[in-house]
Amino acid sequence: MKGMAPSLEQAFRRRWWMAVTAVLENLLCSAVLLGWGSLLIMLKREGFYSHLCTENKTVNATGEEDKWLSCVEQEEMLNLGFTIGSFLLSAATLPLGILMDRFGPRPLRLTGSACFALSCVMMSVSAYQPEVLSAIIFLALSFNGFGGICLTFTSLTLPNMFGSLSSTVMSLMIGSYASSAVTFPGVKLIYDAGVSFTLIMWMWAGLAGLVFLNCFFNWPEKGFATPEEIETKKMHEAENHKLTPAEEATGETKKPALPQETQTASVPFRRSVFSPIFLWSLITMGMTQLRIIFFMGAMNKMLEFMVTHGDPHPSEELQYTAKKNVSFYSSIFGTLQLLCLVTCPLIGYIMDWKMKECEVDQAVDGEKRAVAVPKRDGKIQKLTNAMRAFIFTNILLILFGILSLINNLPLQILTFILHTMVRGFIHSCCGGMYAAVYPSNHFGTLTGLQSMISAVVALLQQPLFMIMVGPLNGDAFWINLGLLIFSFTGFLLPGYLFYHRRQLQIQAKGKTSTHTPDENQALTNGHSNGHVPQEA
Repeated sequence: MKGMAPSLEQAFRRRWWMAVTAVLENLLCSAVLLGWGSLLIMLKREGFYSHLCTENKTVNATGEEDKWLSCVEQEEMLNLGFTIGSFLLSAATLPLGILMDRFGPRPLRLTGSACFALSCVMMSVSAYQPEVLSAIIFLALSFNGFGGICLTFTSLTLPNMFGSLSSTVMSLMIGSYASSAVTFPGVKLIYDAGVSFTLIMWMWAGLAGLVFLNCFFNWPEKGFATPEEIETKKMHEAENHKLTPAEEATGETKKPALPQETQTASVPFRRSVFSPIFLWSLITMGMTQLRIIFFMGAMNKMLEFMVTHGDPHPSEELQYTAKKNVSFYSSIFGTLQLLCLVTCPLIGYIMDWKMKECEVDQAVDGEKRAVAVPKRDGKIQKLTNAMRAFIFTNILLILFGILSLINNLPLQILTFILHTMVRGFIHSCCGGMYAAVYPSNHFGTLTGLQSMISAVVALLQQPLFMIMVGPLNGDAFWINLGLLIFSFTGFLLPGYLFYHRRQLQIQAKGKTSTHTPDENQALTNGHSNGHVPQEA
């Protein structure tokens, strides 16, 4: 299998093909589980866990009597499956980050596509006899979440091949991941047209097989070098070796490896983990993940409550109206997930703002380039961009929380739009910030650790859902109010970024006049992870 993998130079020549196919693969096979509202409707119609129900049969959105029973106990059990799957969708990033830093993205992407295909096969098989095989849905959703995050996580390494466009390409990858929630609503339309659930799942497994083949033939064994690492090699190779365009983009040269002392100064991983920026990001990301996942899991029930107003014994007409509205608005919610693909480049543009001014003029070479100074400090500009991106995203999250308190169905469309934007923006912000302030060999592990901790926090959505359908009789007002108040903690991270940027600006002014070039390099490497050393 290793012999079939292309080299980094070959992968560079195929970078646009890999980027375009990665966007399509993310749309079809990554975080599709986030379109849970539509999948839930299909699973209920296929009879998963309907044996838990003893109530009368209900009518569906078309006015026909459902073949299977439906009840709160069934929804609680299926929502537990969603909780497990969405947990793996985030929690698996820690071991994935460690493995990717060690073995590269290729083996993980192959494993992810195989797991996703297997999850589709499991859902198809269990639908043949749901009375007996309903429990398989838990394993299927787990494989679905794990396979999806493998595809998403490995695609985040591709932007390294695109130079100054890296943040924009990164945002497209995250946007396609976030937009994949539109896939199940699209599948539901096919399902409503009369195509069987089992046939749809078998076809989907076939698509995942094509993802496997594309990775097998086009993804290299080694990971992609970051622009900083490439620039370091270019500077050391410039005197005696002229790099080709492919070598400049991949960092792969035919010369021997550089001595250890010429590499970027090593920063202990423990120092990165316990840096203030990372710790504050855990609070922001955990809060946002809980807010997003709870809304996805409880959306159908909240929409139903807006129609029935908590009536424990609704009439058949009211029950029909509620199901019709839930089906209609869940389809709108799913369709709006495509907005992530359109809006995420906005955050990429914010993260790349004025970064061109932080580069040394490429027309200058030789000794002049060695002493040339860019117009702006790169690290300070990256922190500034990250701070603005987080502030903008948190404002959208607050607006989303306010609108979710209002029991008005048409207004929920605006709530859906804000939810979609926040879900795409927050991951782009966090990924861009980690890439800006942490060593590249820590990026995968730190991102995975953050996602795992956020997933643990998001597990609270299951007890919150049970409280909503139990003691609160479907009314999510008080839960949404509490989450809205909790959302204000998201401003703590940009507040610290503002403070940290100010410290860097003060040090930058001081070191230009008091430090030697060697001392300047030590300072630059010394606080790259968000920890500012105290002066004696």
